[in-house]
Amino acid sequence: MARSSGKACKYARREGTDLFLKSKGLKTKKSDKKPGQHGAKTTRLSNYGVQLREKQKIKRIYGMTERQFHNYYVKAAQKKGATGVTLLQMLEARLDNIVFRSGFAATRPEARQLVNHGAIMVDGRKVDIPSYQVSAGAVISLSEKGHKQKRVDGALAIYNEKPAPEWIDTDTSKKTATFKRLPQRDELPAEYNENSIVELYSK
Repeated sequence: MARSSGKACKYARREGTDLFLKSKGLKTKKSDKKPGQHGAKTTRLSNYGVQLREKQKIKRIYGMTERQFHNYYVKAAQKKGATGVTLLQMLEARLDNIVFRSGFAATRPEARQLVNHGAIMVDGRKVDIPSYQVSAGAVISLSEKGHKQKRVDGALAIYNEKPAPEWIDTDTSKKTATFKRLPQRDELPAEYNENSIVELYSK
């Protein structure tokens, strides 16, 4: 399976923000988001540099390889509507992301592992493809194998302590989630700058 590899803290320092890649639901420490021991570089990024960094940040947040991410952009550009928003919606509709957003996993890498190991079901059918595009109205549940995963209980405990996404309805007692709809742009992190990605690929 193709996937983005590397150390979570190293990526966070490079992008200057928490990418939420650390396990057990822990945020990256402030020290892990800072550049190396010699401090931040004073060189100002060019427009291209800003666009590249934004693409790298989003790509790493969703755990994509360069080729995978570019393919998503190409598909988004072929659809009606704002390409950048469509790109984010397609990434949000990935099964591994929905498993994470539903609270069954503390991080997206952990969610991807659950899917790969056959612990996740979509509308009663086992799906082991992390990139599977989930349709609105689909019900996400745990397979028999998934119900035995103690880390799911730990992740759901963390999930109950934070705001739940409006576009996903999770029943923590039954360990099921319904993907109600695609998220609207104002429901996604404001710090995402999808327009920079569109400008980068449009060159």
